[in-house]
Amino acid sequence: GLEMLLACCRDLDGLRAEGLRDLAKHYPNVITVVHLGEYSLCSILLQVGSLVGKAGLNVLVNNTGMLTHRTMQTTSTQEIQAAFNTNTMGPMDIIKLREFLPYLQSAATASGKPGMSCSKPAVVSISSMVASMATIKEMYSFLPMASLKAGLNMLTLCATEEFRKDEILFAVLHPGWVRTDMGGEGGGEGVSLTGRVLLLSALTSGWERL
Repeated sequence: GLEMLLACCRDLDGLRAEGLRDLAKHYPNVITVVHLGEYSLCSILLQVGSLVGKAGLNVLVNNTGMLTHRTMQTTSTQEIQAAFNTNTMGPMDIIKLREFLPYLQSAATASGKPGMSCSKPAVVSISSMVASMATIKEMYSFLPMASLKAGLNMLTLCATEEFRKDEILFAVLHPGWVRTDMGGEGGGEGVSLTGRVLLLSALTSGWERL
């Protein structure tokens, strides 16, 4: 079962974090909130390291995104660069693993299990069907996100090969159209929370291309 959940949040005191605050109060022995924004990655890593100890970090979820309704003719270099920094470079800074790699390797050693799965270290990045070539006719007008989430997908596949020897699983997931600031009021709950937990628990090395 879940022993510890580290939830990163940029605006812990804001209205949008109310649900997270309630969960943290309800499960104080499981959920620890790590405040992002005003702290450097180094200080966040020190917090994570002090919490996970020798057991390591077995699942790291990259959840970042920036969506703009733009085509080739209406977008700008600045918008593409901003989308690149958010959708591709943000997760890459974590996936490079020079900081998080020791915690993930510790989890691999501690598990004592062969192969790759979320029972061992895994890096799961939230992607989008907007980046799928199969949906290009419907999604081409979201060019910045489509092209750079596609970059995230390829980044994930490259990381899979580079860190296969460490038995670290890499995967990308599409959560569905979710009602958030980015998704808007037209979104729903996407894949249910229960469904996402079940999916994560079922991930193995054969699921890299989800």
